Amino acid sequence: MGVCKFLGFLWVVVMLSIQQYPAFGSSRLTSDVGVVMNPPRLGICASAVTKYGYKCQEIDVTTEDGYILSIQRIPEGRGGGGVGGGSRKRQPVLLQHGVLVDGMTWLLNSPEQSLALILADHGYDVWIANTRGTSFSRRHVSLDPDKPEFWNWTWDEIAARDLPAVIAYIFQQTSQKIHYVGHSLGTLIALASFSERKQIDKVKSAALLSPIAYLSHMTTALGVVAAKVFVGEITIVFGLAEFYPKGEEVSRFLKGLCADPKVDCYDLMSAITGKNCCLNGSTVDAFLRSEPQSTSTKNMVHLAQTVRDGILAKYDYGNPVFNLEHYGVPRPPIYNISNIPKDFPLFMSYGGQDALSDPKDVATLLDDLKWHDEGKLSVQYIKDYAHADFIMGVTAKDVIYDKIISFFTRNQ
Repeated sequence: MGVCKFLGFLWVVVMLSIQQYPAFGSSRLTSDVGVVMNPPRLGICASAVTKYGYKCQEIDVTTEDGYILSIQRIPEGRGGGGVGGGSRKRQPVLLQHGVLVDGMTWLLNSPEQSLALILADHGYDVWIANTRGTSFSRRHVSLDPDKPEFWNWTWDEIAARDLPAVIAYIFQQTSQKIHYVGHSLGTLIALASFSERKQIDKVKSAALLSPIAYLSHMTTALGVVAAKVFVGEITIVFGLAEFYPKGEEVSRFLKGLCADPKVDCYDLMSAITGKNCCLNGSTVDAFLRSEPQSTSTKNMVHLAQTVRDGILAKYDYGNPVFNLEHYGVPRPPIYNISNIPKDFPLFMSYGGQDALSDPKDVATLLDDLKWHDEGKLSVQYIKDYAHADFIMGVTAKDVIYDKIISFFTRNQ
């Protein structure tokens, strides 16, 4: 979640998909055996929400730079109910996914185990984001996703364009500040935005799961090898603007990484995310039906730069002249996490087995926040959890989600 942002089990699935579908043709929609590779065309509401008896709205939000984002709203609990619901105004919560996946990742388990539906049943007005380039957000007011121009962005733009557009829309619709939940890359864009004092005026609090800001201690050999390739050779290897994990070119690239003697691709989920304790087979199967999703190759390069440089900074164009042109300085500006307002409520939960959000890197992030006001920073360490457990784990409700709800309640 470089590949640095293999940030999640995201990469996992990329690799799993290669083994599950050994050969791919050039079609964006089907494999050589006719298996549909994209998420269900029904939309997220119909395929994962309304079938359980919840109301759900499909909404389009257009960013400042013209990307049309699909977001979903679950305005109330099942059957109109919800703890503390009734006539009171429901507090909005935004769920932001990581890289190479989309909003479906919040809905892979049963209603009793999926965070989005748990929040709705507790009386929250739940909103689910889908960032640019994912299956339901492959639209633009003028650019074609089949053309390179559509993919000329990194997580800088997700933080500076997608996040503000979605938050502004929710604020406009509800006239309330929101609670925010991010996983993996979803934590990175929030930290970057908050560090520039942006969105803070519309956000009440933030819960960050598997928080990512630093990746120097990433322990997965596959991630480290891939990050080096992305920084040094990616444009030569691909010449591709869209990084589509189930496409032929990316499949060849990933298979090549597995040939490295330092990389063990036999237990890919553990190799990428760490040893997840609490996934079941049906959840992983559901994940593979809709994920992984596309992102831009430029975004993968940016994430890999984070691994290489050990700092949180804007995209490096690789040349002081180009950086001067874009930023007015020869090196990319740094996102200074310590600039996040000290009284802004933060909840962070991280795992002892996470190979991507490594505890040592989380410690560096927490050091940036060491002057945070007492009582405004809540930290949870879960010894047995790895990267995927936070959004797919069958025990996550009792271990994490109940604590998130308590955190939100304290910061109403």
